[in-house]
Amino acid sequence: MTGFGAGSARAAGVQIAVELSSVNRKQLEVVLRLPQQLAPFEVQAQKIIQNALSRGRISGTVQLEMPAGEMVVAVDQKRAAAVVETLRSSAKKLKLEDDLSASMLLKIPNLLDFQRLEKNMQAGSSGFQCLEKALNAALKKLVAMRSLEGRALADDLSARLNGLEAMLHEIEKRAPQVLSNHRNKMFQGLEKLGIENLAQDERVLKEIALFGEKSDIAEEITRLTSHIKQFRASLRSAEPVGRELDFLLQEFLREINTIGSKANDLEITRQVVAFKTELERIREQVQNVE
Repeated sequence: MTGFGAGSARAAGVQIAVELSSVNRKQLEVVLRLPQQLAPFEVQAQKIIQNALSRGRISGTVQLEMPAGEMVVAVDQKRAAAVVETLRSSAKKLKLEDDLSASMLLKIPNLLDFQRLEKNMQAGSSGFQCLEKALNAALKKLVAMRSLEGRALADDLSARLNGLEAMLHEIEKRAPQVLSNHRNKMFQGLEKLGIENLAQDERVLKEIALFGEKSDIAEEITRLTSHIKQFRASLRSAEPVGRELDFLLQEFLREINTIGSKANDLEITRQVVAFKTELERIREQVQNVE
């Protein structure tokens, strides 16, 4: 589900602001961008999000504001000297102009190290506590927005379940006629061939009974009715149910396919096709359910 949340916190003169956004995805994926000073806390921050959410692609940005004088810049002198020496040696061999300048140092990866003088930006200190507080505040707003979408989605799914129930009811009403129609067609065909006393012919009765057994869809209808009730109960749950609904939809499809293969009736087949079409729409919606 989609959503957005922002939160901030301050501790020991340090302010941390967090923004989180989510888009639909079947699995959970978390992408966080943290400033270098907070990079050691990335794994812990990811776990906080993973404990709060189970689906969606979560994108987060973290900003750090520190008072003036709280930062120092350290230069890796050995790395800088090695790079400059190598470049000058290569330029000399290739007979190139030596135009190296101090600005070139900014292009050397990991040459500059921004460090905070105070200890509270170190792991296990108030630096993480401040990040955690800001992150939880952003998560609370994100979850609230996703919950609003979830309620609207639940209403839509509930309405679609009503449609499935109506189709299933039509199938259930039609089912008893299937055997009767088959019996009448068989009798009519045999009578045209001049065969009499069909109602007492054991072979005919056996064939009708066998057809009735093969075309009986009572069990599938019962299971589908039960699955619909379970689906409705899951929609009312306060816990994450997305994967549970995925499983139920697989069972829906299994049962309705069995009905389609067993019923041997044009009207029931039409209802089965309509049922499966609506089932696919529900499946697409369920991919967004937490």
